[in-house]
Amino acid sequence: MTGRDVLDEAYERLRRTGPEFGGDEEGNHGLTNHGPMAAEVIVRRGLDVDVQRWLDAYVPRLDGLPAAGERIADEDWRSALGNGKRVGDWTAYFTEQLAERPWRDALVTWWPRLLPGIAAGATHGVIRVSHAVRALASGDSPAAVTELAHGLAFWASRSRLLPGLTPPGGRLGPADALDAVPHLAEQSGFLAHRLDRLAGLDGWPASLGALRPPVDVEEVPVLLAELVDAATVRYLRHARGSPVLLVHTATAPNAVLHMLPVLPRELWGPSLGAAWAASAAIISAYEPARLDDRLPAAPSDSAETLDRAARHGDEHVIKFSDTAVEVFDRTGHPDALAAAVRAGELIAPRG
Repeated sequence: MTGRDVLDEAYERLRRTGPEFGGDEEGNHGLTNHGPMAAEVIVRRGLDVDVQRWLDAYVPRLDGLPAAGERIADEDWRSALGNGKRVGDWTAYFTEQLAERPWRDALVTWWPRLLPGIAAGATHGVIRVSHAVRALASGDSPAAVTELAHGLAFWASRSRLLPGLTPPGGRLGPADALDAVPHLAEQSGFLAHRLDRLAGLDGWPASLGALRPPVDVEEVPVLLAELVDAATVRYLRHARGSPVLLVHTATAPNAVLHMLPVLPRELWGPSLGAAWAASAAIISAYEPARLDDRLPAAPSDSAETLDRAARHGDEHVIKFSDTAVEVFDRTGHPDALAAAVRAGELIAPRG
């Protein structure tokens, strides 16, 4: 069985599961279903993980996909945007959309519509879409197209605007710009409540504007890669504040970085701005002010890092290690691999 077959089988098995589990009837957030995203990493990286056995342990935790109720039409989609109770409606809508036209065409239409709400589902909307697109890059399949529809539906149903959005216009590179992000004094409550507090945080809009803009469109992927690099290394010394949420400071911009090849270049600049704002928001909401001095040694190489993630088994560790290895392979910075180890120390292994 090829990797494509393994992944399609996983997608088919997960097709009837919802994007979140453990929420309530009012559409309030639960935990995110990482099954499709983790399966894509396991297959692409060739990890020593039996995907079906991993799913045997993971799937029983999940809720079923909510049924569609009211149809979403092309002329009234805005009224349904950000309505978590309509994830079933959005799934039906995008399933139809991707059945009627090439997935790339649908993606180009919806990317700018969804991009302002990049914080959707703690950035899992954009991350899930990106993993589906990476699967499709190795060849179209009906199962992968369906997975893309589900990712877009999750993003649309949880779309959330960040307060005080200011496009990059300063002089700081990504690492220095992350250092300049102010932290919420009260880091408590659900993510939505924390993000709401950013509106009243001194220096928040100014910190978003402090990132230097790209000199031209060709520099967008360079700046995005630098943001991923800086956020990954930063995790090593700040992860204790929220080991799970803080991985997304790196994995969200990395998701956007991997989307650029399938997007028109006029969307690259806004994509950088949205990815930067999402990373900054999570840092402000969850990163502790005190640095962690207890640091693990870096693994010897990328292969050992991925082997550790496979043995650990947690979906966040698998996904973050995937990003950390990309950073190490690009920069040679050992702290990127050490950050992956730190995630495995702080996040409980998947039994």
